[in-house]
Amino acid sequence: MSMTSHYLTCAGREIHYTEWGAQHPSTVIAWHGLARTGRDMDELAGHLSARGYRVICPDTIGRGLSQWSPLPQQEYCLSFFARIATELFDQLGIEKAHWVGTSMGGAIGTVCASGRLDAGMKQRILSLTLNDNAPQLAPAAIGRIRAYAGNPPAFATVLELEAFFRQVYQPYGWLSDAQWRRLTETSTRRLPDGRVTPHYDPAMVQQFISHPDDYLIWDHYDALELPVLCLRGADSDLVLPETVSEMWRRGPGLAGLLKVVEIKGCGHAPALNVPDQLAQVADFIEAAN
Repeated sequence: MSMTSHYLTCAGREIHYTEWGAQHPSTVIAWHGLARTGRDMDELAGHLSARGYRVICPDTIGRGLSQWSPLPQQEYCLSFFARIATELFDQLGIEKAHWVGTSMGGAIGTVCASGRLDAGMKQRILSLTLNDNAPQLAPAAIGRIRAYAGNPPAFATVLELEAFFRQVYQPYGWLSDAQWRRLTETSTRRLPDGRVTPHYDPAMVQQFISHPDDYLIWDHYDALELPVLCLRGADSDLVLPETVSEMWRRGPGLAGLLKVVEIKGCGHAPALNVPDQLAQVADFIEAAN
């Protein structure tokens, strides 16, 4: 199933997204992680579209082909990302959708589905898959991410950048050589001096500086009233076992709506690119219909 590339203006900013299976009536939003792009969701989108779903994979503002924010301190935060998501739903005519989010993408989905910022979104999201994301993240891991994300390296060649990606994203688990190459080529921008660097705005690290508690979202989690699947990388340093235990004791966990699956051989975050991971997500979505 092939994809198409599109642009919309949401919350006053140009947002890029890819669409798979446009002919299908049921929709899935697949939202990437902090320093990544929507193209990370290619395998998942292809799998879900083959199973009868329309899949929308946005690039968050400041990432990939979406516009960089002229107001990074104000706009690189979950509330603004959720506003973009709401306008994306409106402009694409999405009345109901399932949400799959890796890391940051899961947090955006939690904020949207809680209805605390926009009551209407609570009714529009049918299920929520959190790919190595939780309502509270380990401070040490946030510090690690903040350190590398705010100061992305630059290299003379694309192959050097690929080697860097293979090292820093080793916790994603197994990727084929072709998948590593696509990850690199869809995550590369060339600097004025000719070197290449990851394709995101380094100022997006302002989220952690101007909004230090942005990812502490228990209040949103507690308000969820929909099926939630948490895929935790077994070696994750971001989503700790004690946090998952707390998830069971409140919100959708207490209501019997939570399912947790540990993904062996992965840390932060599973790449959603191998049959078992794809099946976990697809089967959960179909059961939530």
